[in-house]
Amino acid sequence: MEWFLKVVRDNYANFEGRARRKEFWMFILIYIAIYIALLIVSGILSFISESLGLLVYGLLSLVGLALLIPYLAVGIRRLHDSGNPTWYIVFAFIPLVNFYFLYLMVKEGDRGPNEFGPDPKADENGINSFGNFPPTPGNNPFTNPNP
Repeated sequence: MEWFLKVVRDNYANFEGRARRKEFWMFILIYIAIYIALLIVSGILSFISESLGLLVYGLLSLVGLALLIPYLAVGIRRLHDSGNPTWYIVFAFIPLVNFYFLYLMVKEGDRGPNEFGPDPKADENGINSFGNFPPTPGNNPFTNPNP
């Protein structure tokens, strides 16, 4: 849930930078869960009262519209993570070509910084986001007590 809130609350319309796979897929998972829950509630309420069902269907439409911008933002940042241009987001809306977009969302991002920013997994990968600075493999006073 924290990944979903990170996208919606902290990066609602942030199209700059990079997003890791976990951020994208956790957002999609919660988005689908919310959509399915509202769909079930609207189906149940439409049996009780048609006006209640229509009200929840309207709420479902508003939630879909409200989450469209964060979906586009996290999708674009995910494209940036693998070094792809922003306009590839169009592939998500073209039938059959959207399988290529799905591949790009599953593909591992570039290690280290790229043209869109630092690696979001730099801490986990053990990569210094500043490259190999400072280059001191042999003269570290903490690991080599006799310099």
